[in-house]
Amino acid sequence: MSYGTGVGIRTAVVTGASSLKGIGYHTALRFAQEGWAVALLDIDEQGAQHAAEQIRQAVSGAQVEAFGVDVSQQESVKSTVDRIVNSDLPQVGALANIAGIPSPVDFLDLTLDHWNRILSVNLTGSFLLAQALTPYMIEGGYGRIVHTSSVTAQHGGGVFSKTAYAAAKAGVLGLTRGMARELAQYGITVNAVAPGVVNTEIRGDSDDETENALAQAVPLKRQAEAWEIAALICWLSSEDSAYITGSTHSINGGSYIC
Repeated sequence: MSYGTGVGIRTAVVTGASSLKGIGYHTALRFAQEGWAVALLDIDEQGAQHAAEQIRQAVSGAQVEAFGVDVSQQESVKSTVDRIVNSDLPQVGALANIAGIPSPVDFLDLTLDHWNRILSVNLTGSFLLAQALTPYMIEGGYGRIVHTSSVTAQHGGGVFSKTAYAAAKAGVLGLTRGMARELAQYGITVNAVAPGVVNTEIRGDSDDETENALAQAVPLKRQAEAWEIAALICWLSSEDSAYITGSTHSINGGSYIC
């Protein structure tokens, strides 16, 4: 059990967890495999419930619950957190902020509404969930928060992820560092992962030729698999990573080396 026998069973809250091909689902699955209870959150509550059932079938005895939430709306976040902490799930010990939406819109074509939507889901949502759940981590004496940024925040973006997405994901890095400094006094660690191109459904109806071109642009000549990102997120949520906080962990196959 990666959270350590001294801590006991805790709940990991994972956002953006409805797609069975996505990072959120594979992170929730990995948490369950490592002995955590899991709260799956997604704006698609029915999809999250289906994902939760898939995890229960894959991991015998897994304690998994699904919740609908709009991470960009404070009242929705507050209501969902209330439901989690008043459920039969054990004390919350980890948060993996994975929910996000892409933005392939060119800078000169950006509208303020689109800009605000991209920031509200990709940045504000991480802030809202973390702020709502941190008091329960302090109360329980154990806390790990992992925000999902992107290689786009580091190199500025490309075909599918452009300026608005880059700005939002760069903001996630600042959020991570600020939170890490403020929450260290409570023993809570806050880190970010910055994936490169990952074999998920976030790019929608992208064709095979485009997907292959994305893979070939990576020095390792392939896209990451969602489970590889999940493994890093779960390790950053474990006791083994207790002295790591405020860090950005690039996982991009060499597409951005710093």
